[in-house]
Amino acid sequence: MKGRDPFLLVIILVAAWQVLYAAVGGIALRSPAATLQSAVAMLGDVRFLPHLRETLQAFAEGFAIAVATGLFVGVALGANRFAGEVAEPILVALYSIPKVTLYPVVLLIFGIGMPAKIAFGAIHGIVPISIFAMNAIRNINPVYVRTGRVLRLSPFAAARSILIPAALPEVVTGIRVGFSLTLIGTLIGEMFGSQRGLGHLLMQAMSRHNMDTIMALTLLLVVFAACVNGGLLALDRRLHQRA
Repeated sequence: MKGRDPFLLVIILVAAWQVLYAAVGGIALRSPAATLQSAVAMLGDVRFLPHLRETLQAFAEGFAIAVATGLFVGVALGANRFAGEVAEPILVALYSIPKVTLYPVVLLIFGIGMPAKIAFGAIHGIVPISIFAMNAIRNINPVYVRTGRVLRLSPFAAARSILIPAALPEVVTGIRVGFSLTLIGTLIGEMFGSQRGLGHLLMQAMSRHNMDTIMALTLLLVVFAACVNGGLLALDRRLHQRA
């Protein structure tokens, strides 16, 4: 039954979408079939591919920076309890700030274009990954650490055999949250400070009230985010079951 749950959910969502379309009409929405047709046509348009590549490149680089920086900061703060206690409220405060307020600063530093999109995407992902990684290190059972000392493991061996496996489930949870926020940040960066990318296309379509393009882009983004999040969620659950 569990294997059928995702398919049932998709069927329910599509049915709800169709009902909503029948209720509000074609001015504010497009039907699932029409949206799918527009999305397929968009993917087959050679003019669309450069925008898709631009967004994927900006997101991939921003996400890589967010993961690397977030893990470094989180592990460092988690290993030093005093520093972690001081930094945690600061990180939480940064997490709650609407990042769009920082976008003018990002534009002044990086200018309009790819660097600004990468930086803005990374900014969204660094903080949640840092918080999860920090808590993962801080919440490691002290028995594991003492066991490593009793076995006289080197720091590298202890980290590889004990600390990383113990912290990995919560770290993956943070990466999953960081993935979604980095994608959002990249798209927002393209909407307000770029001449290419899916966010730029979405902004153009909104200004022209081009519902076909808006719905098709939204569908493609939802499918991409859902597929990647589904894979990360499955990994997350497997790691938590082993923990």
